[in-house]
Amino acid sequence: MTVGEVREKVERHGARAVARDAVAAIAEKDAKVGAFLEVFDDVQAQADAVDRRLAAGERLPLAGVPIALKDNILVRGKRVSAASRMLEGYVAPYDAHVVRRLKEAGAVLIGRTNCDEFAMGSSTEYSAFGPTKNPHDPSRVPGGSSGGSAAAVAAGMVPLALGSDTGGSIRQPASFCGVVGLKPTYGAVSRYGLIAMGSSLDVIGPFAATVADVALLYRTIAGHDPCDSTSLPPEGHPSRAHHERTHPLRIGVPRDLLGEGMDSRVAQVFEEALAALARRGHEVVDIALPAARHALAVYYIIMPAEASTNLARYDGVRYGLHVEGADLWEDYLRTRQEGFGPEVKRRILLGTYVLSAGYYDAYYRKAQKVRRAIRREFAAAFATVDVIATPTAPTPPFRLGEKRDPLSMYLADVFTVPANIAGIPALSLPMGSVEEGGASLPLGMQCMAAHRNEEVLFHIGEELEAHHAASR
Repeated sequence: MTVGEVREKVERHGARAVARDAVAAIAEKDAKVGAFLEVFDDVQAQADAVDRRLAAGERLPLAGVPIALKDNILVRGKRVSAASRMLEGYVAPYDAHVVRRLKEAGAVLIGRTNCDEFAMGSSTEYSAFGPTKNPHDPSRVPGGSSGGSAAAVAAGMVPLALGSDTGGSIRQPASFCGVVGLKPTYGAVSRYGLIAMGSSLDVIGPFAATVADVALLYRTIAGHDPCDSTSLPPEGHPSRAHHERTHPLRIGVPRDLLGEGMDSRVAQVFEEALAALARRGHEVVDIALPAARHALAVYYIIMPAEASTNLARYDGVRYGLHVEGADLWEDYLRTRQEGFGPEVKRRILLGTYVLSAGYYDAYYRKAQKVRRAIRREFAAAFATVDVIATPTAPTPPFRLGEKRDPLSMYLADVFTVPANIAGIPALSLPMGSVEEGGASLPLGMQCMAAHRNEEVLFHIGEELEAHHAASR
């Protein structure tokens, strides 16, 4: 269901009826998917408030539209856990900036969705509350870490959802679930009220079934926020009208990144999608991004370093899980040992190691230097092309429990992490599917654009959508 269809239903029957149907859809479908951790108990009250605002003549861009929130985004008075035992019983004391924007726009907040614990994972198998399953094939993962949000949209439970993206956590689940997902420019959407993992990498972004709905949700939540020191100033956003006139686009393909480890079926569907865009008048050219090959290594130094620092605050003293020990030190040890899952512990150890005396210069400082080189490389590339395209993920959705080796799981992010390292926007679009085991498994194309150039991504996304619509 699209936002436009929801609006029509709200006009005919009211927001209350739409909210009731959304709750019923979750009750019917989620037992097989496991996308939601909680459906909020005030959904009908929220919908009634929207109906009153509409009756008073307010114009609300998301009037009555149900939206799901990843379980690391704060909603005042609601539980939030980042899918971890560590935040057991924690209730958010304030609204995230994006939540305030959604409430102002008339959206109905349906509930919180499952994710990898503290957003650390690529499969939504690392949740303390069990895995989420892919709606297209329940034996497979929906991607991660925002797998619950992607699966909720893909299964038709909600038209919109929010996730967070630190190294691909919106785009990879969007690819695996066959929906559209946007990682905005770093700083374009406030991180205020997002439980932090990697503070220089984290971004909140939207999921939807169509590019137009992702664009609408992005424009609703984007904007300067004085509560976030990394929030971008309001000036300088390219206009939508400018990019609607930009045709044809020049699409760069970094062939040096597309090699070892990529499934041949993914490569074939990707080439078919590029050919379709070329037939629509766009120019496809090869480009080189030699420094970007090191992005995954850089990411797995910087991200654990920042995560270990951010997660040091969870000590069981002021909120969340508390496990008694013989003394305060043992309280800390037992609480963190029992509260954190194995992947979170692994990343804390990695981060502590690279920040430790004797290793800071060898690892963390060097990674920051390579990060700057990657940023410069992308900036130079965007002087010659409008969009850089890759597959979103190197493989189709993999089976639950298939990737037991952490390194093989980390390699699932090989195409997505460069955009986070460079701080640029990136959009994952459905580009086709492959048949396997009697199921049609979605595949995604990732399009990256220059800093603050989300609108050009929406333009190329609508072009690919138009191709799929015409070929049906």
